[in-house]
Amino acid sequence: MSLRINQTAPDFTADTTKGEINFHEWIGDGWAVLFSHPKNFTPVCTTELGAMAGIAPEFEKRGVKIIGISVDPVADHGKWKEDIKLATGHSVDYPLIGDKDLKVAKLYDMLPDDAGSSSEGRTPADNATVRSVYVIGPDKKIKLILTYPMTTGRNFDEILRAIDSMQLTAKHQVATPANWKQGEDVIITAAVSNEDAKQRFGDYETVLPYLRKTKQPQA
Repeated sequence: MSLRINQTAPDFTADTTKGEINFHEWIGDGWAVLFSHPKNFTPVCTTELGAMAGIAPEFEKRGVKIIGISVDPVADHGKWKEDIKLATGHSVDYPLIGDKDLKVAKLYDMLPDDAGSSSEGRTPADNATVRSVYVIGPDKKIKLILTYPMTTGRNFDEILRAIDSMQLTAKHQVATPANWKQGEDVIITAAVSNEDAKQRFGDYETVLPYLRKTKQPQA
């Protein structure tokens, strides 16, 4: 099954470093980020898990839960967490899913169905496509998918920026332009007439007939 934006995120039950969870129940009525890793004890992933732990309060501030997954047993995750703390100075307190049977990786279209049924004997290269980030909304639908190669560490500031945009645009009929950051001008969507735009947003700038900019609405 190929996953796309606005599809319901596949639900699953899995073992984690915080005990067994049902994914949709764990998300609850907020936002969530699921980010995946091809193997424990890999260098780039070690830095990523530590970086995510370091900015965990930023996700919490936005009402976003974070959860990692690696194609290895949960027992190995505990040992890896020690390495992550040593390398980055940050403790991984968010849950890490164990996917030793590859079920979640397959469910999220990161591995093919014929990849087998065990993480044992598989190398990071075998799992190279398990490098995706999924942002999931309160409606349990996928809002964003990013996939990185193994040699390129993920930019979690960009993920926070995208979440700011998605949470803002979910509340107001606006979109955000290229390289937008919190507090900068936004775009009024085509669904809003000029009359309504004036009423709702006050002054706005018409750059092109189909491109109107205004100040960022307040939450």
